[in-house]
Amino acid sequence: MSKTVIGIDLGGTAIKLGRFLASGTCLSSLTIPTPQPATPEAVTKAIAIAVQQINTDGTCLAIGLGTPGPADVSGKVALVAINLSGWHDVPLAEWLERKTNLPTIIANDANCAGLGEAWLGAGQKYQNLILLTLGTGVGGAVILDGKLFTGHQGAAAELGLITINLDGLPCNSGNQGSLEQYISIGAIRRQTGKEPIELGLAAEQGDKDAIHFWHQYGRLLGVGLASLIYVLTPEAIIIGGGVSASAKFFLPSAYQEIEKRVIPISRVGLKLLTAQLGNNAGMVGAAKLAWQIVAQKPE
Repeated sequence: MSKTVIGIDLGGTAIKLGRFLASGTCLSSLTIPTPQPATPEAVTKAIAIAVQQINTDGTCLAIGLGTPGPADVSGKVALVAINLSGWHDVPLAEWLERKTNLPTIIANDANCAGLGEAWLGAGQKYQNLILLTLGTGVGGAVILDGKLFTGHQGAAAELGLITINLDGLPCNSGNQGSLEQYISIGAIRRQTGKEPIELGLAAEQGDKDAIHFWHQYGRLLGVGLASLIYVLTPEAIIIGGGVSASAKFFLPSAYQEIEKRVIPISRVGLKLLTAQLGNNAGMVGAAKLAWQIVAQKPE
């Protein structure tokens, strides 16, 4: 019987689980509501029960889990979880290991999404890539030489928090003028009074104001990406998150901005791509993390 791992995406309203072969094939999946209030204890209990439900044949070797916030460098402790109550320095992997008897690793959900896209999505052909998720916030992931880069404390790749305007709007991080303040869904609402989906539909219908907005949005995105390209020289940049539905209206101007700002040697063959896995990217990437544990412990 083929061995499997379980990939889990922990969100504020739902928890998604999938059972994956080493090839990336998902054999079964399950979505459960996130307990409310989503205390660490309640969430751990709910996940452990769901793992039992999905691991009916006992083939699972490990668990990977994406959490909405940073994990420590060992992949064992959820340092904080945005939109979940009471999450500070929660030893989530250890708790799950006790309840399931399965080795467990956790990572930031944006990092999991990047790993998922690199494994089975838009980034499959590339060893060095960036994922930028354009949503309520702007998250990111960096894959270098085929591996997730998390930095020495596990908190690297907060790509939305780089500065693009010295005296810009304040950010929850304490920064001012961060990229997130210009290209998140909240920034779009603030600038236009409209939802990204409305602006996308208007652009589809040829509305000049909407088309102009997306052109300017692409320029701002390109400015932020230029800094990241100079540091990381990726082969590909993958754009995900809800705003990416309108990518065809803003990626051309983003690329033009990159061409203006980045010297050719730093962007040789660079591809700007849209994410392919949608809302499953985090679960898929979490499964990839679990397979990496298995590879390190072949016994």
